[in-house]
Amino acid sequence: MAEIPEIAMILCFGASWPMNVVKSWKARSTKGKSLAFLCLIFVGYIAGIASKLLNEAYMAEFAAKWYVLVFYVLNFLMVGADLVLYARNYRLDKEKETQA
Repeated sequence: MAEIPEIAMILCFGASWPMNVVKSWKARSTKGKSLAFLCLIFVGYIAGIASKLLNEAYMAEFAAKWYVLVFYVLNFLMVGADLVLYARNYRLDKEKETQA
């Protein structure tokens, strides 16, 4: 039961990532984005995943509590996709600068 508030937190954080990825895709620019913020969130999800995998009590009950880790992984993948789009958009911004 203690995982329910944790899942709620992860869901709240994760609800915005798909919209953010779509916005990054459509914007084709890094304006208004923070690479440092994205990197900190990305590292935070790595730490959260590592925390779960290194927690003996969690791993002992993994068969019953696997879903908690799934939310961390989904958010990690969304932030990773946004980082990839940031790199693409950064390149596009540079191309626009050289054409201007």
